Amino acid sequence: MNQQDFTKGNIMKQIVDFSTPIIFTNLLQVSYQFIDSLWVGNLLGANALGAIAVSSTVIFTILSFIIGVNNAALTILSQQKGKDSSEGLKNYLNAFAVVLTLMSVTLGAVGLVFSERILILLKTPPEMVSDAAAYLKINFMGILFLFGYNFISTVLRALGDSKTPLRFVTAAVILNAILDPFLISTLNMGIEGAAFATIFSQGAAFLFGLYLVLRRKLAPFTIPKIPKKEEVALILRLGIPSGLQMTVISAGVMAIMSVVNSFGSEVVAGFGASQRIDSIIMLPAMALGTAINSMAGQNIGANEWGRVHKIGLYGVFFNFAIMIAIAVLTVLFAEFAVRLFIQEKEAVAFGVQYLRTIAFFYPFLGINFILNGVVRGAGAMFQVLVLNIISFWILRYPLTYLFSNMFGEQGISYGMGTSFIISSIFAFLYYMYGKWNKKAIFADG
Repeated sequence: MNQQDFTKGNIMKQIVDFSTPIIFTNLLQVSYQFIDSLWVGNLLGANALGAIAVSSTVIFTILSFIIGVNNAALTILSQQKGKDSSEGLKNYLNAFAVVLTLMSVTLGAVGLVFSERILILLKTPPEMVSDAAAYLKINFMGILFLFGYNFISTVLRALGDSKTPLRFVTAAVILNAILDPFLISTLNMGIEGAAFATIFSQGAAFLFGLYLVLRRKLAPFTIPKIPKKEEVALILRLGIPSGLQMTVISAGVMAIMSVVNSFGSEVVAGFGASQRIDSIIMLPAMALGTAINSMAGQNIGANEWGRVHKIGLYGVFFNFAIMIAIAVLTVLFAEFAVRLFIQEKEAVAFGVQYLRTIAFFYPFLGINFILNGVVRGAGAMFQVLVLNIISFWILRYPLTYLFSNMFGEQGISYGMGTSFIISSIFAFLYYMYGKWNKKAIFADG
């Protein structure tokens, strides 16, 4: 049994042991689009790679509301685990499964219908719209698979198991690596082949994950039934602001993409390549945020507040140590990494400049993941939503727009980096002086 009880034991060891499999799992998940980009960039060129960069941003935005509800699941289920309530776990598992299925199908249909219109609104270069729309629509067809295996991963992590999700995601990535060149090149499906390889692999991850959970009885799943009103009410009360957190983040990313698009296809391609690497750089901080959320949630459920604050403190220290080391590696190998995807001189130059500038700002963004993870573990979803609005719409997008007007395309990284530092200060101030620790999300809490 891989499940851990975070209400006792060595906190630092638990953070390392629990977050490490999440880092590798997230790395594998990112590699879906990383592998797509690698094949597309080399076989189909910079325009096709830029099309994937733009469409991937849209996918994340449309689906992010459900991702946010998934974060609410992590908080609710981890607190139930901390309370040692098997009945509560079973009931909320059922309720989340029903709600997430309905939401994913609805948003998938909306995304499928409005793909091209969204791309045009984003000022996507005309030569990229066709490829981007094709990639986008196929990905929306597989939305249920994507969130099926993500939900299973969330459930297991809430129960203290971060190792099992690594197994079925590994299998899916291996399948994706095999399917990508076969569909893109051998069958001459182009960018559509990359998209189909991704959703087939995600479907395999979902089915394998479901098989493992049911066969080994890793979580108290039951035959779906209509959930109770109070269960749905709590899910919506936490899930809507949590979903809006992710929507605010991804919409902010889309807004920044519109700034990037205004500089033309070379900068878009360079930004697309750097974002693939950028997404890998951020994995440790994101994984730590997820681990901290689950660990804090269990201890809040058990009313172990002393451990909750130690979890936040140790998480910040661990974040800085890892992210500074990664920043150094990024500066040293930026050009090599960008050239894995594209060869066009101007696009490479922009990608390298962006990465070398932004790398040392990421430890500050990591503070947001850690401290917001603790706050989210208490159920203070609306407060984290406000912090994200400040981070993206009051700081990141305006500063990126301002600095890009002042310094040209180089200003994109200056504006984003500056916003990371300022937003980490807001997160710290709320963590220290906010009333998030007064939240009680259950009637008996």
